Amino acid sequence: MMMSRSYIAGTGSYLPERRVTNEELAQSIDTSDEWIVSRTGINERRIAADGELTSDLAYKAAIRALEHAKTSADEIDLIVLATTTPDRTFPSTATRVQSMLNMKGGAAFDVQAVCSGFIYALSVADNFIRAGQAETVLVIGAETFSRILDWEDRTTCVLFGDGAGAVVLKKNKEFSHDDDPGKTRGILTTHLHSDGDHADLLYVDGGPSSTQTTGHVRMIGREVFRHAVINLAAVVDEALEANGYTRADIDWLVPHQANKRILDSTARKLDMPPERVVITVDRHANTSAASIPLALDEAVKDGRIKDDNLVLLEAMGGGLTWGAALVRW
Repeated sequence: MMMSRSYIAGTGSYLPERRVTNEELAQSIDTSDEWIVSRTGINERRIAADGELTSDLAYKAAIRALEHAKTSADEIDLIVLATTTPDRTFPSTATRVQSMLNMKGGAAFDVQAVCSGFIYALSVADNFIRAGQAETVLVIGAETFSRILDWEDRTTCVLFGDGAGAVVLKKNKEFSHDDDPGKTRGILTTHLHSDGDHADLLYVDGGPSSTQTTGHVRMIGREVFRHAVINLAAVVDEALEANGYTRADIDWLVPHQANKRILDSTARKLDMPPERVVITVDRHANTSAASIPLALDEAVKDGRIKDDNLVLLEAMGGGLTWGAALVRW
């Protein structure tokens, strides 16, 4: 039996121009650079300009990913856009990006899994290609999280930033069970989980159905931290076991950039040396669904991630949701 899988043909990212340091935040919020850095590892974040929408960030990241993949918008069969901060309640932000790209065919829709959103979107796109329903898919994670922050709550507003990242997935050549699938370039497997019993640990206190308002981010940080370390280590091992690999086989871990404490604790739990973990949280803060593609694009463009590398992507977000993808570069 012949099989096919998707591979990442190109990456791209975009950060808003406005850089906000901890010192700047300390001028209007009861906080300090030392307090933020010691608890989160964050030094600065980017904030979208007035009038700059999630679709604008997504479009710019998409253009860069398409250029890197040497792919035109006419070749795209599907756009899957992960976001928690859409331009509007409806239509989807993905359809707005579709229009901006002048993409006349195919389909486009949003996926909402908060910080796990990019992993969820990647899994959806990968399965469309495996099922033969698409050959080229644009996957985007984009957020203007600054728009849903309570700027008087120093425990949450210092954590997040705005940005977008994108990848172009394409169908790889077909291969048989006689081949070594783990050595074939592409997304080996994806693994998704959720547990709605813990929804109140991280949420926005608003919504069209409940309050007809956007609301603000609310979080019980200590509990989110505890669940994150446990769930992320478990889903990483799940992905490795599904493909016959061990932790030592991972060349690069590209985690969701929640905060440095979670990254360090997860790396220790996985026995991962720090030099094999891609970290951007110090400069980007937590950009939710955009954080993994932002970090991935940086590590690809600076040459850290190379052909044949085994790359593990993982994230946890509100819901609670979490997931992982194992990729042979």
